[in-house]
Amino acid sequence: MSDATFPTDRPSLLRMALCKPGFMVGILIIGFSVLLAIFPGFFAPYDPNALDYLAVRQPPSWAHPFGTDLLGRDSLSRVIWAYQVNMQMAVFGTVFALVTGVVVGALVGYYRGIADLIFGRIVDAVITFPFLVLVIAVVAVLGPGLINMYIAISVVYWVYYARLMRAEVIAQMGNDYAAAGVVMGYSDRRIIFRHLLPNAITPVVVYWMTDMALVILLGSSLGYLGLGAQPPQAEWGVLIAEGRNFISTAWWLSLMPGIAIVLTGLGFSLLGDGLADLLRPRG
Repeated sequence: MSDATFPTDRPSLLRMALCKPGFMVGILIIGFSVLLAIFPGFFAPYDPNALDYLAVRQPPSWAHPFGTDLLGRDSLSRVIWAYQVNMQMAVFGTVFALVTGVVVGALVGYYRGIADLIFGRIVDAVITFPFLVLVIAVVAVLGPGLINMYIAISVVYWVYYARLMRAEVIAQMGNDYAAAGVVMGYSDRRIIFRHLLPNAITPVVVYWMTDMALVILLGSSLGYLGLGAQPPQAEWGVLIAEGRNFISTAWWLSLMPGIAIVLTGLGFSLLGDGLADLLRPRG
């Protein structure tokens, strides 16, 4: 039985991608964001923690394109270095929930029965409360910090990936190849992980791409509230919080990191929408 997951007569994905401006813009934004996250020292003009008390709250200028903050630190350098933290949030804040949710959802969707009933009750319990409230509650118990934030997101968010994966596996089990695997005597492990999962994973990957934008926004919100990254670490939510009391006199302190959040979130959204369109089955 073939393990292929896509039709062989599908047009080249690269050629299709080049015909989608939004998708290409998303790739460019996220690609540049990744470069800034990996090599912030190459792009940042100053040390993000270098103090200059003679240049406190200076407006944008040629010397400091994003202005300076309350301690005279270059805001552009701090926004660039914050890419490292916020892109890390996008990955570590989702990858553990993704892996756990995919495995649990695939198993529950395949075996159903009592496991499906228990999973249904867990889903009901989790979605009863707003996601942000649950994450804040877990972080409040564990304490502020990035590691505890990742734990809180993973503890809560795996349910959403598992629910999506369960639905996709159940849909795939209605296809002939799944029944053929059972007839041919394939083990449950082979049917689930070599045949069902590869065919059901596409919507989950697309959801993961767009979900990274949500996690960046969530991480920035927790940083703003003092529950995520902690000063003096450069992180967009922390930078916005530092400038909230000076929004009328030093508007650049909150505006510049806010623009970075919007652009990065837009990049992930465009990338996710493009992937959804490219990977959508075509008759």
